[in-house]
Amino acid sequence: MRHRGTESGAQVVRRSTWAVSRRVAAYLRPYPGMAMATVGCALVAQAASFAYPKLTQYIIDDVLGQGRADRLGWAIGGLAVAYLFRDAFNSLRIRLNNAFEQAVILDLRKQVFGRLQRLPVGWFDQRTSGDLMTRVIEDVNAMERLLIDGTEQGIVAIVGIGGVLGFLFATNAPLAWIAMVPIPFLIGGAVWYTSTAGERYRDRSRASSALNALLMDNLQGIRQVKAFGRESYEDRRFHDRADALRRGTLRVMRAWAWYNPAMSWWAALGTVLVLWSGGQQVLEGRMTAGELVGFLLFLAMFYQPINQLHGLNQLAQSARAAGERVFDILDADPEPMMGVPSRPGWRARGEVEFEEVSAGYGGGRTVVGGVSLHAHPGQVIALVGPTGAGKTTVANLIPRFHEVDSGTVRVDGEDIRGISLEDLRRQVALVSQEPFLFNGTLRENIRYGRLEATEAELQAAVEAADCLGFIHRLPAGLDTEVGERGVRLSVGEKQRVSIARALLKDAPILILDEATASVDTATERTIQAALDRLMENRTSFVIAHRLSTIRDADQILVIQGGKIVERGRHEELVRQEGLYQRLIWAQEATKALEVA
Repeated sequence: MRHRGTESGAQVVRRSTWAVSRRVAAYLRPYPGMAMATVGCALVAQAASFAYPKLTQYIIDDVLGQGRADRLGWAIGGLAVAYLFRDAFNSLRIRLNNAFEQAVILDLRKQVFGRLQRLPVGWFDQRTSGDLMTRVIEDVNAMERLLIDGTEQGIVAIVGIGGVLGFLFATNAPLAWIAMVPIPFLIGGAVWYTSTAGERYRDRSRASSALNALLMDNLQGIRQVKAFGRESYEDRRFHDRADALRRGTLRVMRAWAWYNPAMSWWAALGTVLVLWSGGQQVLEGRMTAGELVGFLLFLAMFYQPINQLHGLNQLAQSARAAGERVFDILDADPEPMMGVPSRPGWRARGEVEFEEVSAGYGGGRTVVGGVSLHAHPGQVIALVGPTGAGKTTVANLIPRFHEVDSGTVRVDGEDIRGISLEDLRRQVALVSQEPFLFNGTLRENIRYGRLEATEAELQAAVEAADCLGFIHRLPAGLDTEVGERGVRLSVGEKQRVSIARALLKDAPILILDEATASVDTATERTIQAALDRLMENRTSFVIAHRLSTIRDADQILVIQGGKIVERGRHEELVRQEGLYQRLIWAQEATKALEVA
């Protein structure tokens, strides 16, 4: 039965242990040879172990009991060979197992990461980065343990139980039946643990994700932590999350602390009953001492795999919670039109049209409603308005970072819902207010705009974005490592790298999302000059905070409450004495106060 549970603000489908196990087993199929070889080595090693009880019985009854010293060396030698055979195949099994599990982990991680790359932007809005990292790393590992260790150990345990059971009944059926007395209690304990463990493991997984999410936020925001003197506050927050993980882990371990010893006690009780009954048979002459010792050694080999199955039950419950979280990623719907064949070489003219477009972020909340606009190729369209008016949402609908709820967005007259995302996003370049740089070199970050670009094209983009001045001052030039999120560069330098990346992409449609809002006036002039070069011969959508930067726009769209309330050129809107004029006056008044 499948239920839904809330995790990290999103819904996670709950699945039974069997459903998770059946699904993860599919990842073994590409490696049938390695799977069979691993299990085969384990079975051979298990079979070699059967020599120990029989040879021990032989030494007690036929060597020591009859005083045959001439046979002792051969028996001990046979025992040593059996152990050598067992350990040699165990060594081979371990090597095969390691190669097998790493291949499966690679496949699983690649599939999970590949699906993450193809999920809509809105999907990530409901989940933290730390939680997703936990799923890709820790949860995949937990699933792999069930896949490889669980499969191998489970098969060997079941085969071992069946094989030893045959030896027990063949040796002494009455004693074998006595040895079965604890089995109902062992089965009952396993059923109880399985039925109650799921929520405990889910709680622990959620606590682990919450701790990782806090740690990632703290490390990324360490400058803010220090700037506001919040080290002690963060200590308390970390303690609370870490303590939640401690309590979740202890809850799991407390249940295991009851379950595992109880199962061991029932297994030991079986041994005690066999020793009691078997001892009486030896005293009555119906059984030899060697036969009893051999039977007890086989009995230990019978209860050992049963205990292994109990351990695998714990492993399965952990993998069940992990599998639910991993399958939450794999089962999420990818972005629409992600798999549609692309049109190589297609380049849009840059005409963009919105027709009565409405969109929101889920939950029934409309962010933009009834928006219509028409941008001709090469025009500059400015989007202005109060904070939260919906400007960025309008721009994000062009590359389909979010989907329209109603209406149509067209590029070159074609509904973008009929264009593959690969083709559509190849036509759009984005420069945002907070430029993101990857933890790599400047060269790698700029080339991200077009990986196949030549060195000459890269240098041209760097020059056009006015990056040469600060790049020449860096120790390794374009090969300088910028650090996480470009921490080794200033805001203005990062913005110019972002512009160079957009220039290198050479897309016909450009989105500038308040690209100069976070820099000082002098830096703004430098960046604006680079932006002017970037906007040449491109259809540009400019989300403007400083209205002085969009006075020459072909169209200015004033957005309020998700609707276009005014439109026109700068001079026209000023004469209308509406919201645009009030925004102009407010900025001029603020500027005058700053000067004063």
